[in-house]
Formats: sequence, C-alpha cells, structure tokens
Amino acid sequence: MIQTGAYPPIQFCFMTPEDRLEKLGLSLPTVSTPGGSYASVNIRESIAYVAIQFPILNEEFLYQGRLGEDLSTDDGYKAMQLCALNVLSQIKAKVGFDRIVGLNHIDAYFQSADNWDDSPNIVNGASDLFINVLGEKGTHSRAIFGVHKLPRNFSVGLTTSFTITKK
Repeated sequence: MIQTGAYPPIQFCFMTPEDRLEKLGLSLPTVSTPGGSYASVNIRESIAYVAIQFPILNEEFLYQGRLGEDLSTDDGYKAMQLCALNVLSQIKAKVGFDRIVGLNHIDAYFQSADNWDDSPNIVNGASDLFINVLGEKGTHSRAIFGVHKLPRNFSVGLTTSFTITKK
C-alpha cells in the first residue's frame, strides 16, 4: 500500500526503485510513444524533462472524462498514480534509475466539473508514488492546473523534470 504524506519506511531505504514498486504491488507500464513531433524525454545537460504523461496502461486509455462528473476523486488519485508510473517508465527506459539525482518539479493538469475542487488530493497520487518509489530523491515541488480540455478526454496529465548525473 502507498504511504501518504511521509517518507517510505526504513526498510525501503536500501531497495531499488524496481524493488520498491514490487513491494507496493505495482509494475511499470509499457513505455508509450509520443503522440506528436516531440521527444518523450528531453535531456539538457543534467536536467531530464519528461513530456506530459497520461493515464495510459500498456496502450489502453484509462480515466477519461471530468473529475467530479464522470470520475471520483479516488479515480483521479489512481489516474495521477498511473501518470507517475508512466513517468518512471520513461525515465527507466531513456535515462536509467541509477542516474537520478532527484525529482525537481511536477506540473499536474486536470479537467473537472465546475463545482469540483479536490485537485490537491488527486495530485497526491503522483506525489505519494514518487516519494514511495524514489525515497528522498522523489521529494519535489509542484504546480496544479485546472484546464478546460485535455487530449483524448483524459482526466489528468503530468509533466516532470529530474536532475540526473552525466553519463
């Protein structure tokens, strides 16, 4: 089970991110391909920028619709967690977990009904996952943006930046 609001237990300190995912009962999805003319991970010196990741599980689109209308806050939490898993999948494939110095910042996007206002709780789905899988390296700042529409009617999306070691 994912811990919320705290660092992972001490037994996680000496585990790899893959081991932590397994202990949490999670696995990384298949790496998705960009939906346009861009790189899914763009490295500039020691910063890796991960393009927006959506709640896609092995090429299947999930969690589509508006939060508070078509989907619950709990669905939003799970959708953000899946976006974070997709980020980690991109990082593992294109950078390598061994090169991560730390997660810098996340930008979280959501679409919702007009009367829904629980965005910090859904974004915790990503924040909690990063901290539980990456430990102290998963500590980050974040911004949350409510938008009118996301591609393919996804309820949420997530972009990130990591500091990494040079090869």
